[in-house]
Amino acid sequence: MFGTQHLIAFIVAGLVLNITPGPDTFYILGRTLSQGRRAGVASVLGIATGSLIHTCAAAFGLSTLLATSAMAFVVVKTLGACYLLFLGLRALFGKSSAKFSKSNLKPEMIATIYLQGVVTNVLNPKVALFFLAFLPQFVSADAPNKAASFIFLGSVFVFNGTLYCTTLVFLAARIIKRFQGNASFENWMKMLTGIIFVALGLRVAGSKSN
Repeated sequence: MFGTQHLIAFIVAGLVLNITPGPDTFYILGRTLSQGRRAGVASVLGIATGSLIHTCAAAFGLSTLLATSAMAFVVVKTLGACYLLFLGLRALFGKSSAKFSKSNLKPEMIATIYLQGVVTNVLNPKVALFFLAFLPQFVSADAPNKAASFIFLGSVFVFNGTLYCTTLVFLAARIIKRFQGNASFENWMKMLTGIIFVALGLRVAGSKSN
């Protein structure tokens, strides 16, 4: 289908990878725990959009630049790490605004959280290299349009990952619902979110291209 091979194996492998906790999972859970379900869903959609961007980059060869150019890898890695560290430090030391009240998250705030998810994912060079390494294994050698095959496979992977992460968000939101209005708990969740973002930033900063 669409110039692919071993599609069932690809779906199974993708699901295993999706349920394996990684930076995106911790980022999404951090948002959900500190700002509620809508923030979590916005983060999921942002991460999914970033993954689709990586898919297109892999399809059209842009990700190859990160794999072959040490300078490009370092630049993207540094930008991504700095951005995550900025979000983490702001959560730790900025004024508290992360409440669970649905009315507290205005549409522009949801849009900001979504965009932050996109930027966080796009500026992670390891994600780009993952798509570049993983997807070609399931593209047929005689595929008439390899770019279309890449995009199809990436879309399937992102779709399954989005369903899984959205489920996590709803489960996490149900858990924290009983703590709504507890200022102490909200402050702890705000600190936890900051620590998660800082840890992710340091992880990205320490990543290598191979």
